[in-house]
Amino acid sequence: MTAPGRTVLVVNSGSSSLKCQLIDPDSGASLADGTVERIGEDSALAGMTVGDREARRDGPAIADHEAALRTAFDLLDEAGASLDTVNLVAVGHRAVHGGRSFYEPTPVTDELIAKMRELAPLAPLHNPPSVLGMEVARKLLPDLPHIAVFDTGFFHDLPAAAATYAIDRTVSEKWHIRRYGFHGTSHKYVSEQAAVFLDAPLTSLNQIVLHLGNGASASAIAGGRPVDTSMGLTPLEGLVMGTRPGDVDAGIILYLSRTAKMSVDEIDEMLNRRSGVFGLGGEIDFRELREQIESGDAAAQLAYDVYIHRLRKYIGAYMALLGRTDVIVFTAGVGENDVNVRRDAMTGLGGLGIELDEQLNAGPAKTARRISADGSPTTVLVMPTNEELAIARDCVAVLAAG
Repeated sequence: MTAPGRTVLVVNSGSSSLKCQLIDPDSGASLADGTVERIGEDSALAGMTVGDREARRDGPAIADHEAALRTAFDLLDEAGASLDTVNLVAVGHRAVHGGRSFYEPTPVTDELIAKMRELAPLAPLHNPPSVLGMEVARKLLPDLPHIAVFDTGFFHDLPAAAATYAIDRTVSEKWHIRRYGFHGTSHKYVSEQAAVFLDAPLTSLNQIVLHLGNGASASAIAGGRPVDTSMGLTPLEGLVMGTRPGDVDAGIILYLSRTAKMSVDEIDEMLNRRSGVFGLGGEIDFRELREQIESGDAAAQLAYDVYIHRLRKYIGAYMALLGRTDVIVFTAGVGENDVNVRRDAMTGLGGLGIELDEQLNAGPAKTARRISADGSPTTVLVMPTNEELAIARDCVAVLAAG
């Protein structure tokens, strides 16, 4: 591997997994990409890819996140990209919820970690493992700057009408309750790349970005600035997701507590882990869900129908909010790869200025591409997201600012 000018190690830590990429922020190239899965279980899966070389360890248990990161570093050496030879200048960490305290890319300190622990109830699936990743990486790479890049940052300046919940104002102010939004790194990156793809000034475009993965969110972006987004105080609100329900009547929670006698923890567990497409159809992977639908599974069909219904509802709402929509962008795992979701989300919207080209939509391309018909007033794009590159570039911007 040719040594780059400088690199950033981007770490994304989950509850039982750890992903890392070694990125050249100047060229945008991903020099190495690794994942460690099943941390803390009886057996683990770990792999690292560097160019056309791959190193793997499948089977031996990996006890914790520290062991996982050490394993990733060992595999990096085996694949020919030792950290000692790549001019590593920083470690970037994906951080989900910084509350009102943190929204700009921020150096990782003991104080930041303590605050993220306090905010764990707002992002229970994400903040605790993110903190673990930061602690482990700081221990193993103590001489490098570590920088947290927050999912909420892009949406920090949402218009007050979009950010404010209509509840008792004194309660909101005391407990810092507002709509924070998430997946901001992806929404910002994809909207900027859409402007580049169309060779148009970002400030001239009104966009709807649909980040559809296991977690899913939509945003309305006018001239490069977000004016609304579907996720709120926590990543539970908005679109139907893999295991989360998105929008629900708050009265359901009260009803389950009072009548079903479910505890707060039980309701929390249900909403975060046993709802969404999984809660309705018993499957989280859309490929598996499609197979169940084709086999006649009514529950799987309903799960899919609810997912698409909510998605179309948000598209229509954001078109009304923007007044003029120039671009709709699909991104993330489902958005980039699921032909059926894109087709069903866009079908029948000709009256709103959206005409999909079925052949372009069904094309196998993995790169940025247009899938709307010639002459469609609204352009529809598939745009691969690259949150890791965005995080890496935020890190070097922090370093440059001193």
